Amino acid sequence: MDANTQIFGIKEVAIKANVSMATVDRVIHNRTGVAKKTREKILEILKEVNYQPNIYARRLATLKPMRFASLIPRVSDETSFWAAPLNGIQEAEQTIAKYGIKLDKFFFDLSDTQSFVLSADRILKGNYNGVLLAPSFIQESVTFVKACDSLNIPYVFINSDIPDNQSLSYIGPDLFQSGYLAAHLISFLVRPGDDILILNISREMSNHHHLLRKEDGFRAYLKDNKKTNNIIKRDMTKTDYPSIRKMLSGVLKENIRVVFVTNSRVSFVARYFKEAGIENVMLIGYDLLEQNIKYLEMDIIHFLICQKPQEGAYKGIMQLYQTLVNFAQPEKIQFMPIDIITRENYKFYKN
Repeated sequence: MDANTQIFGIKEVAIKANVSMATVDRVIHNRTGVAKKTREKILEILKEVNYQPNIYARRLATLKPMRFASLIPRVSDETSFWAAPLNGIQEAEQTIAKYGIKLDKFFFDLSDTQSFVLSADRILKGNYNGVLLAPSFIQESVTFVKACDSLNIPYVFINSDIPDNQSLSYIGPDLFQSGYLAAHLISFLVRPGDDILILNISREMSNHHHLLRKEDGFRAYLKDNKKTNNIIKRDMTKTDYPSIRKMLSGVLKENIRVVFVTNSRVSFVARYFKEAGIENVMLIGYDLLEQNIKYLEMDIIHFLICQKPQEGAYKGIMQLYQTLVNFAQPEKIQFMPIDIITRENYKFYKN
């Protein structure tokens, strides 16, 4: 080989195409999620530089084998939300497996703090090179990432973050702006004197809980735009349907015009609306789940806000890969899109 010949890897192709390495990787492995024009540009560059993926793979194979761990909630009867991030993790697992990287998946129960602690402890004792974490129990998550810091284990947050941490990246929604958008949506529907009900439904409700940051954004929009509607708030730490039904039967009043549910459990509220025959109340919540789509089609849920959790989890694993294997500089914050889903467009949306 000529000494002046430049060897092109994924990093060099990405720089030349002015895209991320993850985008180049998607094109090389013929995966979806890349715009046609961008895909054509990358393929042209790959051909131009005579890119040889086998050479890159062999170079990685000479490195010390790496092991990643993911720690997210398991899918439960109350919400299937975490199926989408798990799909993203499994998709990324298939990609990094080609380079000899092993990914172990750990789970915890959203109703059991101890299940998180036990899984976190297994990771800390497992000599992992990097961790993908969805922090749900804030205090326990802080303890865990501090232990990771002391052991020099890099980590990436998805779905929600923890302030003042040393993570490589946070990949997920801008929670404040997500709530801000929700209030903007309903601002066209409420009249002076209408009440608004905010529901935070989670077994844990600490001061830094991600649902409360959505609520902060919602309230900020109303304040910034001088909306004087009365806000009624309920934090539900009993997340079963009978408890939610009992609460709703007591709080819903004739002048409540909008109910804003700050997570995917909006289907529980929709179920009560259907059973009680409640009409003319706008219902807005989160996530394109099968149980939510059911009530979206019935026009009981009017808007769902979605933030591509599958793609976010995929990016989280690939961020570990790019940083630890390819020595790429991580982006500290990578916000996912905030999309508005309705009965008319949900069939065209992919998590």
